[in-house]
Amino acid sequence: MAKCCRVSKWCVIGVVVALGAVATIAALWTITLTGNDTTTPWTSYRLPTTLVPLQYTVTLWPRLTPDPNDLYLFTGNSTVEFECVEETDLILIHSNKLNYDVLHNKHFGLLSAQDGVLVPGVRSSWLERTTQYLVLQLNGMLVSGQRYRLYTEFTGELADDLAGFYRSEYVEDGLRKIVATSQMHPTHARKTFPCFDEPAMKAVFHITLIHPRGTTALSNGLETSHIDGVDVTRTTFEPTKKMSSYLLALVVCDYSNRTTQQGDTLIRIWARRKAIEEGQGDYALNVTGPILDFFQEYYNITYPLSKSDQIALPDFYFGAMENWGLVTYRETNLLYDPLTSSSGNRETAVKMIAHELAHMWFGNLVTLRWWNEVWLNEGFASYVAYLGADKAEPSWSMKDLIVLDDIHRVFAVDALASSHPLSSFEDSIVLPHKIVEQFDAISYSKGAAVLRMLSDMLSEKMFVQGLSSYLNHFAYGNTVGKDLWEHLQMAVQLNKVVLPATVEDIMNRWVLQMGFPVVTIDTTTGTVSQKHFLLSPEPDLKSPYNYEWLIPIRWMNSKEVQKDPWWLLHNRAENTGMKTTGDEWVLANVNVTGYYRVHYDRGNWDKLLGQLRADHRVIPLINRAQLVDDAFNLARANIVPSTQALQTTVYLSAEREYIPWQSALDNMQYYYLMLDRTDVYGPMQDYMRNLVTPLYLYFNATSGWTDVPEGHMDQYNQVNAVHMACSTGLEECQNLTTSLFRQWMDNATHNMIHANLRSVVYCSAVAAGGAKEWEFGWSQFKNATLASEASKLMSALTCTRDKKLLEKFLSYTLQPTMIRKQDATAVITSIASNREGQGLAWDFVRDNWNYMFTQYGVGSFNFAALISGVTARFSTAAELQQLVEFRGKNSAAGFGSAELALEQALERTEANILWLQQNKHNVLQWFTNQTLPHYHMV
Repeated sequence: MAKCCRVSKWCVIGVVVALGAVATIAALWTITLTGNDTTTPWTSYRLPTTLVPLQYTVTLWPRLTPDPNDLYLFTGNSTVEFECVEETDLILIHSNKLNYDVLHNKHFGLLSAQDGVLVPGVRSSWLERTTQYLVLQLNGMLVSGQRYRLYTEFTGELADDLAGFYRSEYVEDGLRKIVATSQMHPTHARKTFPCFDEPAMKAVFHITLIHPRGTTALSNGLETSHIDGVDVTRTTFEPTKKMSSYLLALVVCDYSNRTTQQGDTLIRIWARRKAIEEGQGDYALNVTGPILDFFQEYYNITYPLSKSDQIALPDFYFGAMENWGLVTYRETNLLYDPLTSSSGNRETAVKMIAHELAHMWFGNLVTLRWWNEVWLNEGFASYVAYLGADKAEPSWSMKDLIVLDDIHRVFAVDALASSHPLSSFEDSIVLPHKIVEQFDAISYSKGAAVLRMLSDMLSEKMFVQGLSSYLNHFAYGNTVGKDLWEHLQMAVQLNKVVLPATVEDIMNRWVLQMGFPVVTIDTTTGTVSQKHFLLSPEPDLKSPYNYEWLIPIRWMNSKEVQKDPWWLLHNRAENTGMKTTGDEWVLANVNVTGYYRVHYDRGNWDKLLGQLRADHRVIPLINRAQLVDDAFNLARANIVPSTQALQTTVYLSAEREYIPWQSALDNMQYYYLMLDRTDVYGPMQDYMRNLVTPLYLYFNATSGWTDVPEGHMDQYNQVNAVHMACSTGLEECQNLTTSLFRQWMDNATHNMIHANLRSVVYCSAVAAGGAKEWEFGWSQFKNATLASEASKLMSALTCTRDKKLLEKFLSYTLQPTMIRKQDATAVITSIASNREGQGLAWDFVRDNWNYMFTQYGVGSFNFAALISGVTARFSTAAELQQLVEFRGKNSAAGFGSAELALEQALERTEANILWLQQNKHNVLQWFTNQTLPHYHMV
């Protein structure tokens, strides 16, 4: 390819000829490695600070048809302009799985400089595969303060591995179509072109894509020119803002779009043509503008780009990715059909859109310096996503759902001794798989929880004031977490607010030590104390703050709505005002604004349980869920008896609200995992069936099963009612779901089941049916045109009790033509959640681990979720031994991002064994002795 090529028809033809001279894939890996020394800079996983990129000019040409060896390739060239900030004779630039054309000086790159400045020659060059570098050793020194340019030509594989520049496939109108798309985050830009692939190495990107005529090319910037050649189109994009390499996005597709204008911003939703024609992108289009407007006001910074593209991809590893100006999504997370999608699908879409758009400022405009503080980026977006979604759907009470979806979720992980702090030392997070490991529930959900607590502690007005100052000050730059604390402290001082310590001192205790406290309140004395909460206490755990937190406590008692908040500054406080007399009770952590659990003396617990039974509405909605969740987890930690935790569920026969019910069902799931293979299962099913029947009757009377309630939360609780009634054997419910599914089987083109109820009806009917129902579900799954509908069917197929069908379905997860790689983990873990499938799924993972790990790689399987999912039921010594043997057998191949998940699985299994030994007898007795009234259908 010509080094400098003007845009013209003949230039494009020349590019076609030059780039077309590509051999087979074998040539991709025939680079000779030389000069490798274990003590040299190229053995470090971190780039030296001697060179700083300024801008890239990149041309890429993805082939959407295979070569004679049935391989999909892309070819390209790149010029990176960089500044030398410290004299050096070495260029290190990231490169992974790229083959380089040897240029006329017999090296992989050509070096030049501006203004005719002489540059040293390249003495040697090679690829360092372990640390993923292209290395160029020079004959002389690069001069500090001088700018240079490095030009390379290269070839890569457009593989279906969901990483870097990759291939996605789908069928439309009977035709197989290819999408070339990208996932650069966190370390895959280097798989697309040579680059300084670290978040602090920000630069401007000038992108050109060469693609087949009739296809569309997209990138971060708006298209500025289209030049058609003989067989191809050359599309050039406006330069990006200064940004990190992981935010680059590239797409070539045969898509269409829906478009609107929000102020000066062009908004486009891209998807398969059929999906756009059916209106599946309309909801995303309608909410994107209001969410963008909300964040512009929230941050007090105008959206910095000319357009906001969002695109739905058939194959995508993450849920979505915040590429600046071109956000990529799984289809299920962006597309919504008002006729066949559920309320949950709509909520997923609006929350996902809000999460990704929040990153346009926090993460993209201002970027954390290194991956050891992933939590601040992802936790912040997770928190404010609820605010953005609430703006778009104000009637849904979205802000309340963070307690269920994030806080309660992450408590379960952060109560393990194998948990980890939000922030780590930079030097401990350098390997690519260690970077991926940071994107876990701790970063997303605990991060959201502690930032929500901080916003409540300061007031939202002050929090936003400091946040806006931070973003304006560091725009287009990089930061560390301390920088945010300093700007929030400036807001505190500006507002003359008195805190017990600086923002940094307060937050360091929540960020630099793992876990969270349990606050114990003795209402007989008014004493309040704190202690590190662990499901299985470990005496040797170390912490820089000795597991002591500065805790803001909001509380109320039975006589007053809410008391002024106060701070627990040490392990113990006397005379707190929380002493009660008579029937008075105390309730702490009102609305769960604090990231901690609460325990009371037995008398106060009894009064709170009595209040729930007498009139549960006196206790705030979120705190009803909190009481259930705290009690069950205090019981798991042997702080209160399991029977006391179970007592918190008795009042639910009178409860109609979703959040407390969901909290109870989430916690009862642990009891099912531990006890559904024991003699406790029958009495437990009887109790839960009687408990849920009033809720089932309530929804049957108010909306029936052909309609849904008006309220968003009520719609969720209707699903809970059907799910629990059917799964616990309520005959009327099982007849309902079986009948609805059979009607659909009799008329496959006319599905009368309401979208909200489809997941639970499908699962119940498949579980009650046999091969005929399963095969019908499979055929509907393969023919589904809406991704969310396909997802419901895929999940339902894992509900069958037929082990042969489950084994067949497991085998499909290693066949991408049957189950997409992005969905394989979900299928395996869902089968593991089935009583009949748990052993099958575990055996499957054990038998195929090495193949999945080495052949599929991190772009296909979520190995951490896989380990967590298939071991969730483990509660016997034999299962613990199997897990230990699994770790030993596969230690050579490794576990990648699942290393921590494996340690947590071992810890959880040991805790489960102990819990079962200590609690099974008492729990059996409790369920057997319950005398809830029996309800009958009218």
